Amino acid sequence: MAELSVRFFSNCLRRTVEFKMFLPNEERKDIPWEEDKHRQEDMNTILLLHGYTGDGDIWVNREEAAKLNIAVVAPSGENGFWLDQEATGRQYASYIGVELIDYIRRTFGLAKTPEKTGVMGLSMGGFGALHTAFAYPETFGCCAALSSALIHHEVAKMKPGEGNSVANYEYYRECFGDPEKLLESDNNPETLAKKIIASGSKMPKIFMACGTEDFLLEPNRAFHRFLESEGIEHVYEESEGVHDMVFWSKYSSIFMPKMF
Repeated sequence: MAELSVRFFSNCLRRTVEFKMFLPNEERKDIPWEEDKHRQEDMNTILLLHGYTGDGDIWVNREEAAKLNIAVVAPSGENGFWLDQEATGRQYASYIGVELIDYIRRTFGLAKTPEKTGVMGLSMGGFGALHTAFAYPETFGCCAALSSALIHHEVAKMKPGEGNSVANYEYYRECFGDPEKLLESDNNPETLAKKIIASGSKMPKIFMACGTEDFLLEPNRAFHRFLESEGIEHVYEESEGVHDMVFWSKYSSIFMPKMF
């Protein structure tokens, strides 16, 4: 198994960035190059999105990914909710949905088709996984969202001077744009899902899970009901658990074999 740290200049973020990458390539080191190259062409790729206060790190089971022949790419999105923001150098959605994917395709020959490209995230990254898959359905064929911070309806009701225990109004306005316009904007994954339906495009496969003791349980249930109301096929699971790595490790291992 190869683990890489890759640095390149991002035009979306206007700076040199780094992402972590895991390639399950060592198991076939005794096989001639051409055969090994064919195996890499068959390799699936998952973009792995971290949560609030996190950074680019590979938190899925590497042995499971290797067994499934899945490459894992873990970028850093800071605390930007994986959304394009108004300020220069804060286009996080475009960074992962366009720029990073293009770099991975050109440099590593991976993620060439939506059938071989997925996105998975936890908490803020769970929101990002759903938003990214819906924003770029021509790129991502599947997504897995764990304990997702689906707080767009909460943010839409915020007024100046308000906030929650995580951050203030100013932070959420910077990430999501004007709260009063949020629900109709493309920063709302529900809006993007409806656009996919209206266009007749193929909907990415959707896998969701949340712990029954997680503080984000109700927003996840609400999004599950939204998907049901729109007739969008998806997998939604709940089981005992809180907002922690124990739950995320469990469901990343459950969903990875089903994504491709």
